[in-house]
Amino acid sequence: MLKISLLGRNCDSKVKSLDDRSQSLSESSSSITSESVHPAEEANGLSMMQTLIHLLKCNIGTGLLGLPLAMKNAGLLVGPFSLLAIGILTVHCMVILLNCAHHLSQRLQKTFVNYGEAMMYGLETCPNAWLRTHSVWGRYTVSFLLIITQLGFCSVYFMFMADNLQQMVEEAHVTSSTCQPRKILVLTPILDIRFYMLIILPFLVLLVFIQNLRVLSIFSTLANITTLGSMALIFEYIVQVLSLKNQMKHPQQFSFVLYLGMSLVIVLYICLGTLGYMKFGSNTQASITLNLPNCWLYQSVKLLYSIGIFFTYALQFHVPAEIIIPIVISQVSESWALFADLSVRTALVCLTCVSAILIPRLDLVISLVGSVSSSALALIIPPLLELITFYPEDMSCVTIAKDIMISMLGLLGCVFGTYQALYELIQPVSHSIANSTGVYA
Repeated sequence: MLKISLLGRNCDSKVKSLDDRSQSLSESSSSITSESVHPAEEANGLSMMQTLIHLLKCNIGTGLLGLPLAMKNAGLLVGPFSLLAIGILTVHCMVILLNCAHHLSQRLQKTFVNYGEAMMYGLETCPNAWLRTHSVWGRYTVSFLLIITQLGFCSVYFMFMADNLQQMVEEAHVTSSTCQPRKILVLTPILDIRFYMLIILPFLVLLVFIQNLRVLSIFSTLANITTLGSMALIFEYIVQVLSLKNQMKHPQQFSFVLYLGMSLVIVLYICLGTLGYMKFGSNTQASITLNLPNCWLYQSVKLLYSIGIFFTYALQFHVPAEIIIPIVISQVSESWALFADLSVRTALVCLTCVSAILIPRLDLVISLVGSVSSSALALIIPPLLELITFYPEDMSCVTIAKDIMISMLGLLGCVFGTYQALYELIQPVSHSIANSTGVYA
């Protein structure tokens, strides 16, 4: 869910405000504006529906398919309640970011401040002299965490799409027209998964050349349709046996969009995780698609979900692009600006592809990075930002205690997540293709 907190204008244009969490969950909260928007800006802004579409798409990613296994590990009692609690906590931290950014923008009389700027301006006014002197490092830290988190998501998307494409192509000869419970398949891959990654690469390069969020909202809609279609097929099977603010036209409506969108996401997460585990029990696989019957109807789930992830790539990519590209463009003349822009976008996409190809067990590496950066961005930094922003204005003891507890919880998640990722990284690889979640051996 961190994605939405990442969506603003470090995510600058992705609902250019901290009014947009990631986060995901991400986010989707990097830039927020004041309540007043000029008429010209309103005419070109994102509508409430477009913002909701971006919010939903950025919070529904590849991790959704692994929730039944997570529910299996946590149990039907602890799992749903834990997921609900974390969801509520994450949304609360999004709201904290929005409030801090709005407060700082009014205090400094700025149109908007993004996530990194909010951290920097908050440190500039905190009581500690050393923090005030080094406040710019708050901005650098947030920007760095955003970049590695979002590019990490994009690398995993490469793996996911290539993995599903490989499964669909190479299982075609054993896929039937009748949908019976899946049998264990042990197939030798005909083509290396890296070949499929290279097939996808040029299409993603072309996709990220689209910079306008209004245009991207069309692709977000397509992604939501294909994702919801795949979810409908998954739910249809598992219940057979079971009885964004600165770019919005009206930024003041973002709170409603945030609560509505995140409520839908949390309900979807809990339902899929719980029902998936109830359906497959101890046989629940790492991705629920591996539990579905090996027939053409349910093979289409992989296709639909991969299409959704393909378009989501552009949204997640938007975050690091909006941080890095302005820095590069500032170093070249205006005549070379467009070339520099497109070159950086191409290079970043290639970087995510090369990472997916070359780094052994990339999924666990990203899990390790996410344990640090995602925990920091979603749970640790927001309550600390609230403390340094509002402490000079007589915060209540209850708010101070609450913020400290949330940050401590985020820190614990960071420590345990890092330990688990490191533990899994040092385990021997149990199959021949490390960067794969498929059924091949």
